[in-house]
Amino acid sequence: MHEALYYEKLDSKKVRCRLCPYECNISDGMRGACGVRQNIDGVLYSLVYGKTTGLALDPIEKKPLYHYHPGEFILSLGTRGCNLHCDFCQNWHTSQEVDGPMEKITSEEVVRRAKELGSFGIAYTYNEPFIWYEFVLDTAKLAKQNGLDNVLVTNGFVNTEPLKEMLPYIDAMNIDLKSFDEDFYVKVCKGRLKPVLDVIKISAKACHVELTNLIIPTLNDSEGSIRKIVDWICGNLGPDVPLHLSRYFPCYKMALPPTPVETLKRAERIAKEKLKYVYVGNV
Repeated sequence: MHEALYYEKLDSKKVRCRLCPYECNISDGMRGACGVRQNIDGVLYSLVYGKTTGLALDPIEKKPLYHYHPGEFILSLGTRGCNLHCDFCQNWHTSQEVDGPMEKITSEEVVRRAKELGSFGIAYTYNEPFIWYEFVLDTAKLAKQNGLDNVLVTNGFVNTEPLKEMLPYIDAMNIDLKSFDEDFYVKVCKGRLKPVLDVIKISAKACHVELTNLIIPTLNDSEGSIRKIVDWICGNLGPDVPLHLSRYFPCYKMALPPTPVETLKRAERIAKEKLKYVYVGNV
């Protein structure tokens, strides 16, 4: 275990985690919403520091990032846990099942493996990297010292102070913008929209950012939903930020049918009215 960053001690051995917008008040012996940060005798610990569910050499386009080192491969790794609990989670075996098996690894090993494999950098992905905060920060710092890039694939649900500490070491991010509807975030993802929008705006000024919107039938696939996202991107980030429109398949707790390909093509047409770079994925 490793003592967590961004928390404060309260009375009666309680702590308040300050990492993400949940800001969980955690009693002694309990865990936060992410499932991997635990209060032990009044001290908040990360239960996943130096623990991974595995590493792989992935094409950068899988993240997906299309305008960042295209055609190259990047060492990718993740752990367990997530601070959102999306009903449609596609990586639920690791993000939602927090007590499954993991392998020990050090930051030095990650950097060594990346260099041995000829990777241009390291991608923190597969689950939510911000709840792996302490290990990602330490590894990202070491990676930069060794001439490697750092990439985050994230839901963007993190507080601005820890985000700003991390950003100097991050070169690119793919951020999920799951919907432009607050009710969708609350009911389907158990989160909130505004913190994600704030993270996107801050991050886009600091590193390369691409966005992903998973389109789900009847929930966020209307023309109005797509236009809200596109208008916000164009108005706050500009037309050059790439948008990936991804096809949903039934997974985890959601049994809606797969998104029709025509729905994605329609969304693509709408998005291209204002955005220069729109890609349809998972088809």
